[in-house]
Amino acid sequence: MEIREKSAAGDLVTEIDRAGERAIVEGILAARADDAILGEEGTDRAGTSGVRWVIDPLDGTASYVRGYPGYAVSIGIEVDGRPAVGVVQDALGRVTVGVAGGGAERDGRLVRPSERSTLAESVLATGFGYDPEMRIREARTLAELIGHVADIRRSGSAAMDLCAVASGEVDAYFELHLAPWDTAAGAVVVEAAGAVFRQFDQPDGERLTVAAPVGLLEPMLGLLGDAGLKVG
Repeated sequence: MEIREKSAAGDLVTEIDRAGERAIVEGILAARADDAILGEEGTDRAGTSGVRWVIDPLDGTASYVRGYPGYAVSIGIEVDGRPAVGVVQDALGRVTVGVAGGGAERDGRLVRPSERSTLAESVLATGFGYDPEMRIREARTLAELIGHVADIRRSGSAAMDLCAVASGEVDAYFELHLAPWDTAAGAVVVEAAGAVFRQFDQPDGERLTVAAPVGLLEPMLGLLGDAGLKVG
């Protein structure tokens, strides 16, 4: 399998990423030739229908190449610029689907977020960027948080982490440095399940993504604000 570095040692792309995106794009165009498509591996196609597909053919490539089950295929659909549908198939073969205003399910069963509202009892998921200096900054932020929560998880896939919030596998999630294809599907799944998805622009040009149940959102934002992130 051909594996190449993109921006850093942990930022990888494989022939599977590219072949996956080609297959998804071909399938979409065969059924809906007038739709727009944006993909991580370079697809950027204008459309005339008002529908746009946002694709990450392999979210978590670094996990995939090592055989670690922290990767997923993520496909989000926007209608007239608004997120409408999200589908994530993860490394375990589970398919999680969210429809705006219509609920979320995994393999045919409804999913719901955690009902916790206390950070000290909560497990948070997060991720890190590829630049070493940025990871050091993120680790310092994590050090500010970790004493206030029950535990931390990192799957290596934003799409999986967002679905984990939607299904209550973790209580909340935060991460910087995410691209539109990282969150397009998971954001819909989170909100369709009844949790909250938010993004906040940071002074350094990055964007903070937060997903949490309604009752945990304000404590979560307060904790992130205390750690030096902009949350308003």
